[in-house]
Amino acid sequence: MLIGLGGLLVTFGVLHYGNPMSQNISNPEVSATSQQPMIEFRGVEKYFDDYHALRNINLEVPRGQVVVVLGPSGSGKSTLCRTINRLEPIDQGEIFIDGVQLPEEGKELARLRSDVGMVFQQFNLFPHMTIRNNVTLGPMKVRGLKKPEAEDLAMQLLERVGIANQADKYPSQLSGGQQQRVAIARALAMRPKVMLFDEPTSALDPEMVNEVLDVMANLASEGMTMLCVTHEMGFARKAADRVLFMDTGAIVEDAEPNSFFTNPQSDRAKDFLGKILSH
Repeated sequence: MLIGLGGLLVTFGVLHYGNPMSQNISNPEVSATSQQPMIEFRGVEKYFDDYHALRNINLEVPRGQVVVVLGPSGSGKSTLCRTINRLEPIDQGEIFIDGVQLPEEGKELARLRSDVGMVFQQFNLFPHMTIRNNVTLGPMKVRGLKKPEAEDLAMQLLERVGIANQADKYPSQLSGGQQQRVAIARALAMRPKVMLFDEPTSALDPEMVNEVLDVMANLASEGMTMLCVTHEMGFARKAADRVLFMDTGAIVEDAEPNSFFTNPQSDRAKDFLGKILSH
């Protein structure tokens, strides 16, 4: 699946033309002392026809927190993630990004979406463009950055994710893990306040998973606010500040990782972990 320029506003975040290699990759223009949540759900409900996909979601994610969302297939994990930038509209309730309510449509929605970077299961790279041009496209077309500045930014970010030496290749010449790292660099090129990851390793061969998880773990350690839907238990243990366990559209457990993995409270979470961790 490919995304057009309109979709770039979903994948990319706000531009900040500081050094993308700086130690703290979160937006430096936002006060670190702010107490308002970076992401907030208030009474969110979502239906697909008669199917109740999200049930009374009330959630606050503080600035700089890394939240991993776990649960069985069909539990509502990806739907929760995709409502944060209204890739999936909600039927009831409110969602806020950095204190601003997410509008239903229009220019204000596009503006708030630009604060949120998203990395999908599929890489969504433009196959006819080089890796360098995939990363520079958003800053140039959406934000009007001049080509030399955009290319400098792109190369710094590609270096950061370990594939600067692939900049002049095309997506088809890269492995799946390398393509997903390009997708992460492309999202970071817009300096988002929040990064969403919707099962970013699920389409990868097993030997390529760790190279993507390592990049995500580095982001987590540098203060980026992240919400990650994943089945990678090792990443959840290593990088998460908090684990949400979902089932049938509801948040069943909300705990720090060690507590969740060693002492789950619900029977459904115990059953889920028993099946996952036994493999």
